[in-house]
Amino acid sequence: MTDFARVTMLTNPASGHGSAPHAAERAVAQLHRRGVDVVAIAGTDAEHARRLVEGALERGMDALVVVGGDGIISLALQVLAQTDIPLGIIPAGTGNDHAREFRIPTKDPEAAADVIVDGVVETVDLGRIKGTDGTDKWFGTIMAAGFDSLVTDRTNRMRWPHGRMRYNVAMVAELSKLRLLPFRLTFDGRELDTELTLAAFGNTRSYGGGMMICPNADPTDGLLDVTMVASASRTKLIRLFPTVFKGTHIDLDEVRTERARAITVDSPGINAYADGEYVCPLPVEVSAVPGALKILRPEG
Repeated sequence: MTDFARVTMLTNPASGHGSAPHAAERAVAQLHRRGVDVVAIAGTDAEHARRLVEGALERGMDALVVVGGDGIISLALQVLAQTDIPLGIIPAGTGNDHAREFRIPTKDPEAAADVIVDGVVETVDLGRIKGTDGTDKWFGTIMAAGFDSLVTDRTNRMRWPHGRMRYNVAMVAELSKLRLLPFRLTFDGRELDTELTLAAFGNTRSYGGGMMICPNADPTDGLLDVTMVASASRTKLIRLFPTVFKGTHIDLDEVRTERARAITVDSPGINAYADGEYVCPLPVEVSAVPGALKILRPEG
């Protein structure tokens, strides 16, 4: 049970195809019923939202509650990392992988608001990405590079169709050009030169709305779990796809896993994405930072 008197609530109006403001209203009403004062802020864009959060942090709050998906949570992490202010989540996005990891109800804003009052504050790790271009970014779930980042690149370039279908069309287009990509990695200094379809670096287990790409990742162990897929066969990759939702893909011959505190990753022409957002071009160093975030989750 927390004893928060006042929380700041950040909403991304565009999250979940516009469903976030409604979820925020329901969560605010529930927090008021539970005796918690709410200061509501809504950013017009990422930069504006970040400035609002930084301003709220200076004024003081018991917790920052984010209404939306993994993108707006990612923005909050840049401000909350290595502070004592806990993060609360009212899920209203398309993927909601942070919420999934910490067992926060994804379809019930009132129940998620109750976690802010009745839950516990847990200290967890964050991932950190440092690019050679000067990028320095925190992430909570997965950093991805390879096939899935190429699909996201293509999705972001497309103007049609809209929504989930655009991602599916981009995936089919990238599958038609499927090839193994040269990767150079080091795991805590141990080098590996290889060819991969994709590599995923997990602080937590899932991305893309419940795909358990790193099924054994633990956000409290000070390490990142790495899943590497090497398959130039479209048929095999399509067959592998459903197994990712169960996490059983790691038993397949085309999949290799590693675990490390700090990893360098390079593959020419490939971009890194984390928490579903573009980060920077490779090469990067990605690492686990122990105890970098305080997060509100249900008790037990």
